[in-house]
Amino acid sequence: MKTLYLIFILVLASGCSEDAKLSVLYGYGLKPKLPEPTESFIPTIQVASAVGWPEGKKPTPAPGIKIVRLADNLDHPRWLYVLPNNDLLVAETDAPPSQESGGIKNWLMGIYMQQAGSHKPSANRITLLRDADNDGIAEIKSTFLENLNSPFGIALINNELFIANADNIVRYPYEKGVLKITGQGTKLIDLPSGINHHWTKNIIASEDGKRVYVSVGSNSNIAENGMDKEVGRAAIWEVDIDTGKAKIFAQGLRNPNGMAWTDQGKTLWAVVNERDEMGHDLVPDYLTSVKKDGFYGWPYSYFGANVDIRVQPQRPDLVKKAIIADYALGSHTASLGLVITEKNGLPKQFQNGAFIGQHGSWNRIPFSGYKVIFVPFNNGSPSGMPIDILTGFLSDRDEAYGRPVGVTIDKRGTLFVADDVGNTVWGLTSN
Repeated sequence: MKTLYLIFILVLASGCSEDAKLSVLYGYGLKPKLPEPTESFIPTIQVASAVGWPEGKKPTPAPGIKIVRLADNLDHPRWLYVLPNNDLLVAETDAPPSQESGGIKNWLMGIYMQQAGSHKPSANRITLLRDADNDGIAEIKSTFLENLNSPFGIALINNELFIANADNIVRYPYEKGVLKITGQGTKLIDLPSGINHHWTKNIIASEDGKRVYVSVGSNSNIAENGMDKEVGRAAIWEVDIDTGKAKIFAQGLRNPNGMAWTDQGKTLWAVVNERDEMGHDLVPDYLTSVKKDGFYGWPYSYFGANVDIRVQPQRPDLVKKAIIADYALGSHTASLGLVITEKNGLPKQFQNGAFIGQHGSWNRIPFSGYKVIFVPFNNGSPSGMPIDILTGFLSDRDEAYGRPVGVTIDKRGTLFVADDVGNTVWGLTSN
């Protein structure tokens, strides 16, 4: 019966769907174009089937850039972290077992996520990659930590490594150069979990090493499960690592992921996934500086005072306080990875700005995202339109060879990209 219903839904969706009215580029930049929202009985669904990379095929870098496989045959690599000795840690991870209630919609979304290359049992490990001879290929691939719970964010503070799982933060003793952590972890704090509509929890240390900041996504698209299920979510937390005392640093951020510091650790930046099912051209994901005690609109509004009338009851008092994001990243691009740099080993045009991994859309026709972009900065803030630095993740038949997620830069200036469908970590340098 469910199969028949699925066929009916797919036929109905294909018959009702129209392509986007605007180029995805209208949803980028300092002042994105925000058309009127559209609603339909059946939401737009277009999923790029995950097929992996054919033999000899790679993503396409921008001119002047060389790309190599640092490592492949990984298991859904999503997040990256560079250690002081230039070893690279890779979170091989996927969503924890679903605790969402039944229903056709949740069943359908499970099918779509499997088609997109997700919702397999999570590897639940951190893998260490070491390229000692600097040829761009890791000679050592070592299981560094295992038996975790959908790990994502990683942060090293002094001689302790902090891992953000789907439901908590755990700290481990760390010694420079080791290939595997054998010591027992100690829980710092629990994190909101449960339904886990957005399960990834990222983590970044403060400049002085006294605090960590943790991104916690919402439990829903627009709080349709009730705001009581969103306590502590759609927010970035600030946690004291000595006491474990935690408080909300900023909220109204539907699904924050990548985080980075500028101004010598004074300004925190984040990339945030915005809401779905308002049409192909809404709502752009965004990059924003994150202000202490700031409110960024979710679920009541987007990009400032643009009210989402689907959310009931309304909160005009909070809408009035909503901060407008600094920079739009295109509708439904699923922007996840973030690294901000002033200097690296890439060509001159990529020396001052943000690299952003865009995992790719499921709620837009035609597709958006599925690439890594560079957003130029000027005087510490985004300026101008983005530049594609890594593309070619989709085939001519709109199949996904790969999907970029986490990005980072090592001490040699190499930009690394985690590709969770291609099961590869790519390295980018100047030719």
